[in-house]
Amino acid sequence: MDFDLILVGGGLASGLAGLRLAARRPELRVAIVEASDRIGGDHIWSSFDTDMTPAQREWTAPLYAARWPRYDVRFPAFARTLEQGYASARSENLDAAVRAAIPAERLLLGSRVRSLDATGVTLESGERIEARVVINGRGHAPTTAMELAWQKFVGLEIETLRPHGIDAPIIMDACVDQAEGYRFIYVLPWDARRLLIEDTYYSDGPDLDIEAVKARIAEWAMGAGLGPYGVVRTERGVLPLALGGNIDALWDAGTPGVARLGMRAGLFHPLTGYSFLDAVRTADLLADLPRFDPDLVYNALRAHATRTWQGRRYYRMLARMLFRAAEPPARYRVLQHFYRLPEALVARFYAGRSTRTDKLRVLAGRPPVPPGRALAVMLGLD
Repeated sequence: MDFDLILVGGGLASGLAGLRLAARRPELRVAIVEASDRIGGDHIWSSFDTDMTPAQREWTAPLYAARWPRYDVRFPAFARTLEQGYASARSENLDAAVRAAIPAERLLLGSRVRSLDATGVTLESGERIEARVVINGRGHAPTTAMELAWQKFVGLEIETLRPHGIDAPIIMDACVDQAEGYRFIYVLPWDARRLLIEDTYYSDGPDLDIEAVKARIAEWAMGAGLGPYGVVRTERGVLPLALGGNIDALWDAGTPGVARLGMRAGLFHPLTGYSFLDAVRTADLLADLPRFDPDLVYNALRAHATRTWQGRRYYRMLARMLFRAAEPPARYRVLQHFYRLPEALVARFYAGRSTRTDKLRVLAGRPPVPPGRALAVMLGLD
């Protein structure tokens, strides 16, 4: 037996799981098999301070590139500052942390997987690597088990010639053209001259026109008065949003006996696409298991994914309301309505801990979508 556990795929979920197991279960021989030459790819993952427990915030602290005490949102009807902490982790920090925690011989980077099963993986080179437990964390894969829409973005990390004057993240600036559906600009101010600017939009399909979105970012930057700047880095992403589906069908379609992590397990916020919190929670769950035998690990991870999915039915209904009840140019009104609500409610929403009262308050008042369509969505008639 080569390893106790093989994590297939070296993205966020596997990276955090490996990091947590190295700290909490050092007796386990944990390997990560990743096709690229680094852990985590080239990404930024953000979360709110209220998402996590103090212990979770502490053990993930080395991953953060910046933290801010507040954030802003902007909509056509109003702008607002929310006094909630926000932090962003960078993939290079995850890569460095994993390399420091896991011996190099257990990081099988540049290794493409030909096949996997419950007892190991076979690489494209033909090499067979065996383990007591195998977990698939290779990100989202096409599936008929979920009804999906998409959050698509292109981001430019820029350096301005003069201080830009933005001192807090802009989580949503929806004061941009909404003709094709809900769209917003997302901004992270790394320092006085460096910014990440993402143009994000919610869409029915996953196609992404990168050059067109870059042009929109340049237009926003000009309107914001940023002046001349240089592009330091470009990123792009297409994230699933869950409108419906069957979590059992998703898991049943996988390789028998192989558990799942992260997006592959259906673990992401249905309406925001955020996945960092789910990856942290799953890493803690793995580290807390009493032993690492195949059935126990598989059953624990599947039960966790199922509970999480079932607990997010309300958020999937809101996602359907956004995509099915609202005309594309009016979709922003759903989020504009939401961000008028109390800060504590907003925080619980992002953490996936909305109370019954929260859920009623989100739906109360004059609906931001046609009432008949909203009712059809709530009754499941859409």
